Amino acid sequence: MIFFTLKIILAAIIIAFASWLSGQSPKLAGFIVALPLVSLIAIAFSYYEHNDIEKTILFTKSIIVAVPVSYLFFLPFFFAKSFNMNFFLIYGTGLGFIVVGFFIHKYITNFL
Repeated sequence: MIFFTLKIILAAIIIAFASWLSGQSPKLAGFIVALPLVSLIAIAFSYYEHNDIEKTILFTKSIIVAVPVSYLFFLPFFFAKSFNMNFFLIYGTGLGFIVVGFFIHKYITNFL
């Protein structure tokens, strides 16, 4: 239970820091969020908790596939000015694209 609590605190600190930094330096915050910090931490925690290299490798392969698929969320933000979209439409469209991305990820990972 202590380990689980430590994982929650670490994740919360990273998210809170990136959110705060986005007001000070949006470009730097975007770069930090784009780093695979969560993946690095989650992979290490997963191996430490389960001590199963095969599951850790499969977990990592799933991440490799998911990263480019997750970019679908950002497409509406990239084209927002061209289509004169408000925030909620942009965000909602991005969430819709993530649902599509989930099925793409599920299809690709069936071959791993």
